Amino acid sequence: MAPAGQCWGMRGRRMLLLHVLIIFPSILLALKISPLIEKISEHKDFKKLLRTRNNVLVLYSKSAQAAERQLKLLSDVAQDVRGRATVAWIDCGDSESRKLCKKMKVDPAAKTGGTELLHYKDGTFHTEYNRAATYKSMVAFLKDPEGAPLWEENPEAKDIVHIDSEKDFRKLLKKEDRPMLMMFYAPWCGVCKRLMPAYQQAATELKGTYVLAGMNVFPPEFDRLKEEYNVKGYPTVLYFEKGKYKFNFEKYGATAKDITDWLKNPQAPAPEQPEVPWSEQESAVHHLTDADFDQFVQDHPSVLVMFYAPWCGHCKKMKPDYEKAAEVLSEESASGVLAAVDATVHRSLAERFHVSGFPTMKYFADGEEKYTVPHLRTEQKIVEFMHNPEAPPAPEPQWEDKPSSVLHLLGDDFRESLKKKKHALVMFYAPWCPHCKNAVPDFTTAAEEFKEDRKIAYAAVDCTKEKNQDLCKQEGVEGFPTFSYYNYGKFTEKYNGERSESAFISFIRSLREMDHVKLGKKKEEL
Repeated sequence: MAPAGQCWGMRGRRMLLLHVLIIFPSILLALKISPLIEKISEHKDFKKLLRTRNNVLVLYSKSAQAAERQLKLLSDVAQDVRGRATVAWIDCGDSESRKLCKKMKVDPAAKTGGTELLHYKDGTFHTEYNRAATYKSMVAFLKDPEGAPLWEENPEAKDIVHIDSEKDFRKLLKKEDRPMLMMFYAPWCGVCKRLMPAYQQAATELKGTYVLAGMNVFPPEFDRLKEEYNVKGYPTVLYFEKGKYKFNFEKYGATAKDITDWLKNPQAPAPEQPEVPWSEQESAVHHLTDADFDQFVQDHPSVLVMFYAPWCGHCKKMKPDYEKAAEVLSEESASGVLAAVDATVHRSLAERFHVSGFPTMKYFADGEEKYTVPHLRTEQKIVEFMHNPEAPPAPEPQWEDKPSSVLHLLGDDFRESLKKKKHALVMFYAPWCPHCKNAVPDFTTAAEEFKEDRKIAYAAVDCTKEKNQDLCKQEGVEGFPTFSYYNYGKFTEKYNGERSESAFISFIRSLREMDHVKLGKKKEEL
């Protein structure tokens, strides 16, 4: 028989071992959770979280063990969405958190798996997360909580081969012998969305014989791939045989039958008929050149000139009205004439009259330039102006000319200016873009919030300026507005959150709070 002290020693060790075995899973669990996941147990802390963060995904669990699998996934998600969204965890099985779950009327024990994911937006409940429980889907949701689900989440698209990376794309080409269509698309593209139902129906009908694949190539990491396959817009649908590119499929309004019929007898698209230059078309508009411009405006006392570029969409849209107005005025000999200059050909004229965008409308009287008239776009307004040429209303000051805390940058000082800023949110824009105009007031007001912090900047780049065009292309700007986050001048990620004052502020504020957390941890370590 062992001495009493020895028995108590053995019993104590067994109790200690049992205690370790009970808490060990929790210790392991804690080690696997990202510090970016906020563990909440009290109602006041939860209210503060919702008050200070505008995009929060909360995992409620009946126990720590029930949450383990999802917490591993959410740790990776939290890393990818840091600065634009917050992931939190509430363990309803914990004695401290039970009251909070009851107050929020959440019972994860009633759910399959003992967990529930709820999303909160701008301080209030937004929706239950009911999309695919995958890393890719969760990241896409948190980057755009009101956006459409990923294409691969659609059950009707189950027969589409969804590709996520250039590496996977190359691998598919190498191994696939069957004829294949590859749709390069962008998630926001309306034409892509209209084509997708027919495309996925065709994929189901042709399953096993042909391959129909899809790939979101909008992110800047696919720029090299887009250049290789000459992707100028979305969707771009490529046809491959035995992994080799042949030509494009260009029926963007196609039905499923159109696609299946075409694949059975694929043909290269017919070459486009070259467009007849405007200057060679019959018209009442006088087309001027470097050689005859000065003489023409001297011979005609009242001339309105459109400086245009053949590729300019706004010019093409305005052209019919301009021609109709020219016909009306040609019947009124005393009302002046309309002329046009292709500024891409006659560049010296464009430079001489400081033409920086298209179309640019300038009025000449008695051989001298009088006004730039940007408000003339319709037949009626053009004719009315030529009947009574008057100075146009004073233009509204440009954004960069208005006093604000937004830094307006040019290509040559872009990088140097941002190197001094720890956190910089940059808006790449075009002055004519309606979505940009809508975002400007909120972006400007958000900049005021941090104007005293020299390490934070809200900056803007006008991509229509000549000095900025190469920069915007280099920074992966493919549409307006584009928002990008930079850390000490280094591009970190695209901002795809809401374009509201509170969202712009919350994005930077969350980054700053993360800085404080990291600083606190460093101090603790010291």
